[in-house]
Amino acid sequence: MGLSRVRAVFFDLDNTLIDTAGASRKGMLEVIKLLQSKYQYKEEAEIICDKVQVKLSKECFHPSNTCITDLRTSHWEEAIQETKGGAANRKLAEECYFLWKSTRLQHMTLAEDVKAMLTELRKEVRLLLLTNGERQTQREKIEACACQSYFDAIVVGGEQEEEKPAPSIFYYSCDLLGVQPGDCVMVGDTLETDIQGGLNAGLKATVWINRNGTVPLKSSPMPHYIVSSVLELPALLQSIDCRVSVSA
Repeated sequence: MGLSRVRAVFFDLDNTLIDTAGASRKGMLEVIKLLQSKYQYKEEAEIICDKVQVKLSKECFHPSNTCITDLRTSHWEEAIQETKGGAANRKLAEECYFLWKSTRLQHMTLAEDVKAMLTELRKEVRLLLLTNGERQTQREKIEACACQSYFDAIVVGGEQEEEKPAPSIFYYSCDLLGVQPGDCVMVGDTLETDIQGGLNAGLKATVWINRNGTVPLKSSPMPHYIVSSVLELPALLQSIDCRVSVSA
């Protein structure tokens, strides 16, 4: 790590600043209620939602072939057909998808303490939101949690040629803020994208948000710092800057 002070912090969005996983679970619970009460899918409802969850985790999206709405409606359509048999039911799949999506977005909020932290940090350093994912999906989340005003710039992977962990998206982010990679810290919850990307781009430091105390695989990229909550960041940044002062 270089001897300059931290000038910019890049934040991941999902499960770093907002609880995307929790919001998604709440969406699934609403769909289970719908399937059980309106369609009498008693035990099948949970099976369908579990299948969709697996499909989402393995999702490969190619904007040239389809739109994200069609792709995700198809996840529901396939899961319903795999569980219930019979003809495909696109109408029910659409109803499930839009209920899951709208519930999920309602629960994507920036907590008050996170807003306060971002507001304070921005007095000292420049802040950039750096999120992977399909353009429409990520922009809807950004809109839902109303986080635009807390950042100097927002970069969505699906709008760039390459996503994290490619160095190019980090260099693009640096250019937007007028800083060097050695001035920047990347904060995120995913070792393979956030941390590996920060290391690939030669950032000053990487900070892994490890909420559940997960033990990473030996083959995983090694972050410079590990915290259990994003709220620990201001104190950590201070200690990084103190080390710079001492070294200088």
